[in-house]
Amino acid sequence: MSGQAFQKIYTKISKITKATCTLIAEGVSYEELAYVDGKPAQVVKIQGNEVTLQVFQGTAGIGTNAEVVFTGAPPKLKVSDQLAGRFFNAYGEPIDGGPEIEGEEREIGSPSVNPVRRKQPSELIATGIAGIDLNNTLVTGQKIPFFADPDQPYNIVMANVALRAKADKIILGGMGLSNDDYLYFKNLFDNAGALNKIVSFVNTTDQPPVERLLIPDMALTAAEYFAVDKNEKVLVLLTDMTLFADALAIVSNKMDQIPSKDSMPGSLYSDLAKIYEKAVQFPSGGSITIIAVTTLSGGDITHAIPDNTGYITEGQLFLRKDSDINKVIVDPFRSLSRLKQLVIGKKTRPDHPQVMNAAVRLYADAANAKTKRDNGFDLTDYDERCIQFAREYSEKLLAIDVNIAVDEMLDTAWELFAKYFNRNEVGIKQEFMDKYWKGK
Repeated sequence: MSGQAFQKIYTKISKITKATCTLIAEGVSYEELAYVDGKPAQVVKIQGNEVTLQVFQGTAGIGTNAEVVFTGAPPKLKVSDQLAGRFFNAYGEPIDGGPEIEGEEREIGSPSVNPVRRKQPSELIATGIAGIDLNNTLVTGQKIPFFADPDQPYNIVMANVALRAKADKIILGGMGLSNDDYLYFKNLFDNAGALNKIVSFVNTTDQPPVERLLIPDMALTAAEYFAVDKNEKVLVLLTDMTLFADALAIVSNKMDQIPSKDSMPGSLYSDLAKIYEKAVQFPSGGSITIIAVTTLSGGDITHAIPDNTGYITEGQLFLRKDSDINKVIVDPFRSLSRLKQLVIGKKTRPDHPQVMNAAVRLYADAANAKTKRDNGFDLTDYDERCIQFAREYSEKLLAIDVNIAVDEMLDTAWELFAKYFNRNEVGIKQEFMDKYWKGK
C-alpha cells in the first residue's frame, strides 16, 4: 500500500514534547516514515491506536492542528552502482551537488542475515596500520570498535583505513561530524582518487542529532546491496557510536522512558546489536566488515556504551597517545581481535604469530622496566635495551601513521629484534630464526 494514493492524513495531535508528538491513528506500522507539518518523522511507539512519532528536526513551531501524513513505509534508500563516490545525508539525499541516484528502493533497517547463510570468516582485511594488521589482524565479516578519547584523531585513523583497506567498497557512516571533519573526509577521498569505491552518509553537528539514528541503517543498506547483489567485500566505518547512543537517549528521555545505566535507554544493547550483527561473511564471497569508533567519556571503558559494545563485538582496538614518541598508537595491551587466529600464519607469513607474540612480550618487559625506573630502581642492561626497543617498536610499528604491508611489518620486527637482543632473548622457534634472523 505504498504510493501517494494511500497516504493517511490526520490533523489532531494530542500531545507534543520537544522531540515527539502523539496522536490517534489507524493502520500505522512501527518505524514508518511520516511528515508532521512537512518535517520528517518516524513512528517509535504504538499503544493501541495511540501512535508516537519522533520528529527528526524537533517539534518547535508545530501546533496540535498540524497536518500529519503517514507514508506507509519505513525510510528507504535507492541502491545502484551510482552510490559509489557520493555523499548523502541521513535521508539518503545527495549533499555533494551531484544528481539524484537512479536505482531500486530498499527499506532501511531490515533484519540481519540468517545465521544459516553465514560462513566462518577467513579472509584477511589489510589496513596498512601495523598496530592492527600485525597485532590485531581483522577478518572479513568481523565487527570491531575503536575505543578512543574524544580528543584523539580517530577520524584521521578512519580516513586512513578507508584509503588503505583492501576492500571493494568502503561505506562511511559519519554521525555528529564537525563541518571540518566532513570537509576533511570529502577532500581526502577526492584527492586520493579513491572516490570510486567510497560511499558516505553524513550527519554533521549543525544538523538535528536525532537524524543520526538513520545513518547506520542507511550505511548498512548500501553495504548489503554491494555484498549481497554484487558479491563484494565491503568495509563499513561508523563514527562516532557514542554520539549515536546519545541521540537514542535524547529520544527515549523525551518519551519519558526510565533510563538505565549512565542515563542510556534500556534498549541500548539491542539497538547496538542490531547494527553490529549486520557484519557477515557470505559463502558467495561477499562480506560486510564493521569498524566503529566509540569515544570514551574521560577514558571510562566501563560506561554503558563501550561496556555493551564489548559484549557484542569481536574485540576492540584501543587508541592512546604514547608519550615516548608523542604519537597516537594502537595499544597492544588493551587491543584484541578475537578472530585474528583465523588468518595470522595462514593468510599471512608462517612466522607472523611468533613475531607478534615475541614483540608484545618484549614490549611488556619494557613497561615493567619503565615502572622500575620511575620508582627509582636500577635498570639492568636488558631493561635498557627493552626500553629502547619499545620506543622504536612504537615509532615504526604501533603508530597509526605507519602504512606498510604485512610482510614489511614482519621484516621490521625482525630488524628490531636483531638490533636490541640476542637470539635467546627473542624466544622464537628455531626454524623461523634460521630463516629470518637479521643479526650477525
